[in-house]
Amino acid sequence: MRPDTPAENVDHTAEADRLERTAELYPEDAEALLLRAAAHRELSGDRPAATALYDRLLTSSRELDDPYLVRALKASNLWEYGHEAEARAIITGIRTAAPRDPAPWVIVAESLESHDELEQAHETFTQAVLLLLTGVEKPPRATHPLLFGRHRVRRMLGAAHDEWDALADTVHTLPIGLDELHDPKRVWSLGSENPVELEAEIIRLRAEVGAYREALSRPFPVAVLHWPAGELAELTEAYPPLAEEYPSYEGHLAAIEAALRELAASGTPNLGVVTGTVPSYEAFAASELASPADPALLPQYATTLAARGRAVAWPPERSAACWCGSGRAYGECHGADV
Repeated sequence: MRPDTPAENVDHTAEADRLERTAELYPEDAEALLLRAAAHRELSGDRPAATALYDRLLTSSRELDDPYLVRALKASNLWEYGHEAEARAIITGIRTAAPRDPAPWVIVAESLESHDELEQAHETFTQAVLLLLTGVEKPPRATHPLLFGRHRVRRMLGAAHDEWDALADTVHTLPIGLDELHDPKRVWSLGSENPVELEAEIIRLRAEVGAYREALSRPFPVAVLHWPAGELAELTEAYPPLAEEYPSYEGHLAAIEAALRELAASGTPNLGVVTGTVPSYEAFAASELASPADPALLPQYATTLAARGRAVAWPPERSAACWCGSGRAYGECHGADV
């Protein structure tokens, strides 16, 4: 499914089937592919099948990149079709383990919130914020949903603003403020017959939808292909026609950053970097019945890697590791002049 496909036109069962078949072909990408398949199973209403996919990942012999994310998604799904006790046990286990990734925290806290467990949701959001943001000068983008979710729950509980709510206000960039977006009384305006009140609510809802869209990560980013130094040397030695595409490793890295900045300046959203390897590129060329020496195959290979969930979002946070693999922070490497 492409990101611009209208949701109402998606056959979620067929899309889940396709992703599961793809996971069989690319077991190294099974985690990303099966998580997307499970999401489609949930959207189709087949929640037991989604749970089976989460269990398949959790019992796999292959080490998961983010096991707590899988557990959080499983808990949220279980609760939606009546397995509350098991969901609560998983949520307790995640909170005890205290993962450093914000995504599992967001999922379990929002699951508690959606089932009117506001005090527990507030405790979970607060635990995550204290764990991940204490002493952090600038909250990473991935932690913003924690701040926003905590702010939202506190508004519903009638709690007074504290320092974390103030921080949430500072990282919120939409024209409608968080206090207004999270006002519990907004629900009453939806039933108003006053056109002025209804119009104001529509504006607020548009801003809220914009916030959700900004937070979503799409499965098919516009991806630029990156070769590590060793892989690039092996590639150009094995396929000399590609040397014209990559005259030097330093030039290759500079061209990637320049291309991404140009795309960003043109307004292209959802940019990413995919890292290639010679064996997987050769396998891709064989599957396409094409020669690996054909430069026209390179963008198709990049798109395929992105479709398999291998893209890393660009630009990284300035303090995060640079996409090039140098080990330095992005702000000290290819993002130094941003």
